[in-house]
Amino acid sequence: MDRAITYSEAIREGIDLEMARDPRVILFGLGVTDPKGILGTTKGLEKKYGAERVFDTPLSEDAMTGVAIGAATAGLRPVHVHIRMDFLLLAMNQLVNMAAKIRYMFGGQISVPMVVRAMIGKSWGQGPQHSQALYSFFMHVPGIKVVAPSTPHDAKGCLVAAIRDNNPVLFVEHRLLYYQTGNVPDGLYEVMPGKSRITGAGEDITIVGISYMQLECLRARFELEAVGISAEVIDPVWLSPLDVDTIAESVRRTGRLLVVDNGWTACGAGSTIIASVMEKLCQQVSVRQMGFEPATCPTTPTLEDEFYPNPRTIAAMAFSMVKGDGEHWMPDKKEYPETIAFKGPF
Repeated sequence: MDRAITYSEAIREGIDLEMARDPRVILFGLGVTDPKGILGTTKGLEKKYGAERVFDTPLSEDAMTGVAIGAATAGLRPVHVHIRMDFLLLAMNQLVNMAAKIRYMFGGQISVPMVVRAMIGKSWGQGPQHSQALYSFFMHVPGIKVVAPSTPHDAKGCLVAAIRDNNPVLFVEHRLLYYQTGNVPDGLYEVMPGKSRITGAGEDITIVGISYMQLECLRARFELEAVGISAEVIDPVWLSPLDVDTIAESVRRTGRLLVVDNGWTACGAGSTIIASVMEKLCQQVSVRQMGFEPATCPTTPTLEDEFYPNPRTIAAMAFSMVKGDGEHWMPDKKEYPETIAFKGPF
């Protein structure tokens, strides 16, 4: 049975159900036992499963990632909460040289079934060192899977699939998604790697939005409808492995591709998506990517608003791609709803 719950509730529910099903699943990290439970995603789980399976950790990313890897190789299935993705950089050796390679180096005799939860994005002024979306670093490394769900339905299903996966999975959570609501089945289900979602059908241009940018792209789609442009919006969901075929088939029809990311465009997820699509197509295609300018993320909300792509700038870029580079249009500035209620799966 489906019912409407928030993104954060969906994450908590996915962890709860998997912990109840499989006693090998453990949950630890910064703030998991805090009264607020990381925006509610871990609330009450320590009381339910005990301190041996749910526990807070010291502020020592490198060491605790080593603990997670060791637990995984010993047969447990840890969910390690890092909170901010920025500080995964303190554990890069553990993740890139250990977790990603152990299964290969031991000929498949040892696996590392661990999930790393990491937060990205702006909110109340996260600034240069607390907002970065560095998932493209990990897309580059074989052996690590990367998922960035944008809906409550996919948050729960992807997390369940990630916990059950025998490989390390980076689970990306944008702060502004926690309050999104959507229909979510109350039982266990998986959203498996390797399948994108078409979230809005269209004929004139294909727009791919990653994580929270998926919502911004859907808002831009509404703006474009008002000026007669039909945009097809796609959510890649899993970034590694990436479902290139769904995106390429859409671009084959529309002849235009715009990818909107939460990070810098150089060597980013958008660049990879565009290159992968173009390798599959033998036709003339107009492509653009949007993300951050090559500058450090500002802290103040006013500057943040200029730094991040938004529905108006996305719609304006799509308009110029469809109408021609000499044509310019920008939707009127307005307040967009903080949440979009999804009716997924879709």
